[in-house]
Amino acid sequence: IGINHQGRLDKAIKLVDAAKRSGVSAVKFQTYITEYRVKKNSPIFDILKKCELSFENFKVIKKYCDNQKILFFSTPFDKESVIFLNKIGVKLFKIASFNISHYQLINEILKTKKPTIISTGMASLNEIDSVYRYLKENGANELYIMHCVSVYPADYEMMNVKFIDTLFKRFGTPVGLSDHTLGISVPTGVRARGAKFFEKHYT
Repeated sequence: IGINHQGRLDKAIKLVDAAKRSGVSAVKFQTYITEYRVKKNSPIFDILKKCELSFENFKVIKKYCDNQKILFFSTPFDKESVIFLNKIGVKLFKIASFNISHYQLINEILKTKKPTIISTGMASLNEIDSVYRYLKENGANELYIMHCVSVYPADYEMMNVKFIDTLFKRFGTPVGLSDHTLGISVPTGVRARGAKFFEKHYT
């Protein structure tokens, strides 16, 4: 779901309902305080602020997901959001590729001792290496890597699906796909290459 609720709690609930009907295992949001995520003069500040849900909103969404028997989790973008999400009982975290070198945030996630997905969309292979090694050396025991191309929507030829093989060989950990293409052709093909989990943006 990300921020596709446009900052509206009622729309967030409708998106959870749509996910439940489609049979997915989980819904993932983004949790952040805009002022901690980007500077006020950023060209995306107003967009992010408009799409920001409060911690109180997320308590409502988490309870609703529990009642609907669908897993709720979220990508935190600041330390305060990690602490909040852990407090309401999320079962796993995702590190956005945008934050792959944000070690203050990563250290807060490490404290939770919960499974963590590393997204790779805006990261170099060296950055992926560094954060994976850092997490392992500091006690993370359940790590997953998610191949991603940070274009919305992405064309098929951009997806570089062979990179899945590189990630498998390099890290020996389950690899998934964050898919921004239209349709199901790419995730179907990547599943055949051994990808274990998938993220699909929807509205």
